[in-house]
Amino acid sequence: MHTPLILTMGDPTGVGPEIIAKAWLDGAFESIGRPLLVAGDAAVLQRATRLFDANSTVIESAGELATHQLRARGRKLAIRALSQLPAEQLIWGQPDTACGRAMVAYIDWACDMCLKGQAAAMVTGPINKQAIFAAGCEAPGHTELLARRCGVEKVVMMLAGTRLKVCLATTHLALTEVPEALNVEEILATIRITDGAFRRFFGCRQPRLAVLALNPHAGEGGRFGDEENRIITPAIEAARALGIDATGPHSADTLFHFAARGDYDAVICMYHDQGLIPLKLLHFEDGVNTTLGLPIIRTSVDHGTAYDLAGTGRASCRSLIAAVNMAAEMAGKSGISNE
Repeated sequence: MHTPLILTMGDPTGVGPEIIAKAWLDGAFESIGRPLLVAGDAAVLQRATRLFDANSTVIESAGELATHQLRARGRKLAIRALSQLPAEQLIWGQPDTACGRAMVAYIDWACDMCLKGQAAAMVTGPINKQAIFAAGCEAPGHTELLARRCGVEKVVMMLAGTRLKVCLATTHLALTEVPEALNVEEILATIRITDGAFRRFFGCRQPRLAVLALNPHAGEGGRFGDEENRIITPAIEAARALGIDATGPHSADTLFHFAARGDYDAVICMYHDQGLIPLKLLHFEDGVNTTLGLPIIRTSVDHGTAYDLAGTGRASCRSLIAAVNMAAEMAGKSGISNE
């Protein structure tokens, strides 16, 4: 049996279903080298294909994991129907509690299949956090939900493209809270998780990691702050003592030039915008969100539900295609069989 990639549909009323349909109808998934299985809702996906004037049909499937198959324009898409929502009654951009439960069901099932070794990786579509909370899910988002289900305490958010990969020591915090949240242990854990993931999933024997400073000009000898000397440098030294090729603290205003030209495999950033501004400058439409530190492979689109575009057929599927391709590449690099 070929080990598939599982693609979760995301919010049934967001752009998730239509970017899946658009990419599939364009044949974007045919070169990944693995079967692709959508964890979602057959009727919702069928409705999405009509945005592209596709005359699609849904039939029941006898596959081991798939329950249905979507057919259009000579193509077939395997689906694990984990919800049976009233597709024609759903309003774009207005998820209800049933949609929230469905989003969680897609994620839970895909994660479990990966943990059991029945799937090579999972690629997640965008969800609505308020909807999953209203449905009884206490996790604030995808990452936390997956970490809990996998029994992992510490994970690292990586945003990636072909030219640049950034890993975050802190994520969604007010800028004033970042210095207090940083400490030697957290930065070292971020470096270690990044190093391990690049060895396992990206084929790097000795990942080259650039660790950024927090302050301008790397603190300029303490003139602009002492976090570099007090926190960041000790974390780098501890990482190097473990055999990790980590350097820094580097000044963020110059380092990204060298990272983008290929001098480093990844950049460890101290806060959200420090990494995401340059990443999105280079990879606004084809960036991939990847969770490092899980025992499974999880990639995701680098955007939200985009309710302003949902139902129009105008949403870009480039990030989705990049996320699927990266998941397939990571599975291949880690030695997960395609047989």
